[in-house]
Amino acid sequence: MAGKYRIGVVGAGNVAAQYLRLAPLFEPLELVAVADVRAEAAEARAAEFGVEARPVEAVLGADDIDVVVNLTVPSAHFEVSSAALAAGKHVFSEKPLALSMEEGIALGQAAEAAGKRIGCAPDTFLGGAHQFARHVIDEGRVGRVTAGTCYVMSAGHEHWHPNPDFFFLAGGGPILDLGPYYVTSLVNLLGPVRRVAALGGRGADRRVIGSGPRAGEDFPVEVATTVLALIEFASGAIVTLGASWDVFAHGHHNIELYGTEGALFVPDPNFFAGEVEFAGRDGTRRKLDMWEHPLAIPNQRRPDGQALANYRAAGLADMVRALEAGRPARCSFELALHALDVMTGILKSAESGQFVEMTTSCAQPPPLGPDEAGELLNADAARAAAKAASAGGSSSGTA
Repeated sequence: MAGKYRIGVVGAGNVAAQYLRLAPLFEPLELVAVADVRAEAAEARAAEFGVEARPVEAVLGADDIDVVVNLTVPSAHFEVSSAALAAGKHVFSEKPLALSMEEGIALGQAAEAAGKRIGCAPDTFLGGAHQFARHVIDEGRVGRVTAGTCYVMSAGHEHWHPNPDFFFLAGGGPILDLGPYYVTSLVNLLGPVRRVAALGGRGADRRVIGSGPRAGEDFPVEVATTVLALIEFASGAIVTLGASWDVFAHGHHNIELYGTEGALFVPDPNFFAGEVEFAGRDGTRRKLDMWEHPLAIPNQRRPDGQALANYRAAGLADMVRALEAGRPARCSFELALHALDVMTGILKSAESGQFVEMTTSCAQPPPLGPDEAGELLNADAARAAAKAASAGGSSSGTA
């Protein structure tokens, strides 16, 4: 179909608020309904954002919904996405695509059988800062990228999340939870991965919830909470990845890439915007003048007042435009499956102590320049959000 794609959201947790708030910024998206296994959660989100609350089965089987956005907990991603495909819906899933390669491959087979698309977060690599970094690499300014580092480390989600248990159970951990941002960003910048190696460990066997109604309650840890990995790309570049929930402070930059002509410093891929810095052969590190990209314009403010560019649902909007144009989506199934291959390979290597070869590959996503990004947006809605943010409104505590 052309024009609007009607969206049904399954899962009414924290991330649902972002999609429900931000989807109206994108021209091809029309929110219809939200569902959750907890009816009261769906009803609360529906009232908050002016959409209809429905049972999960009613969203999957509805004739007035074209795309199911799967925002359930990771352990339910496979089941919900499979059911949506079986019901004849396109699917856009929060990361990760699934918890195993077997599940990921099965989703691809189900989509092919149904003649439907699967897209998957993260879409933050479509943001203006990350697309600018890609542009700098593509124009040859860094030369041939030979190596790099990336780090995503904190003290753990139990310090801020009211119900952090599932992050530390099987299927959780920093690699599957935060790794998708970093692995996907690296594939966007450097292309597909050839093989990985890793070591992993656990800082504690139990954790204590630090906020919310369950503060003081402890819970078990089943997964590695620190993983140090080595990633070899098909291009020959070698990048180290450090992912940990056992670190209270560190001095590492999010992503650094080292090439034959210089070094590039890329901001946090959990966000759409940020500063891009470059050092040439003289070794002097300089902030680059960013291009004017629609997905880098602040449209929210954090509770501390800091301006934030948040365009979650950009990947969903690009997927439905790709459907219309008959082209691959940037947040494609192939990209998500390859990222899953990399992440599960890292975890497998951490257990076995052996290098793990990738079983998949993917095309490097096409760049998303300012003009193409602008075509995804509802100009009036995006302009109003940016104006509200500049005036101090539209507060949000997350990326």
